[in-house]
Amino acid sequence: MILTPLASRPHDHSHCVHNALSEAEAVCERQGVRLTALRKRVLELVWQSHKPLGAYDILGVLTEADGRRAAPPTVYRALDFLLENGLVHRIASLNAFVGCNHPAHAHQGQFLICRQCHAAIELEQESISQAIVDSAGAVGFSVEQQTVEVVGICAGCRSGA
Repeated sequence: MILTPLASRPHDHSHCVHNALSEAEAVCERQGVRLTALRKRVLELVWQSHKPLGAYDILGVLTEADGRRAAPPTVYRALDFLLENGLVHRIASLNAFVGCNHPAHAHQGQFLICRQCHAAIELEQESISQAIVDSAGAVGFSVEQQTVEVVGICAGCRSGA
């Protein structure tokens, strides 16, 4: 049976945002770090959709919609904090960020990125991570971090085409 990830199904997205913020608060409390109002707002903006969001997009919302006088370094510091604490992932090919579906435990990022709607669907397949580690080890390479980005068309865009 093939399961369709939540990001590619119609759903009440406010639940995603609420759950992400609740989990973030719990993760930060366990790790003894502070989820400031700005960090929380940046995380909320990242979770507004399942589409990766760039730092300057976040800055634009903070400046225009929120009326904050935020500077790029402020947004980058908030994103660095969220990355360091496993609350977001960076999608390198898009130079953008997406919320982490599993922030309670460390894992490697694997993403399906729709080239039409730009949604990023996070997978968590240990077998993929292990295959990369095993293959790298076979040639004497030690993996420190991995992010797999796969570009294609999501189920929603395929059915709408």
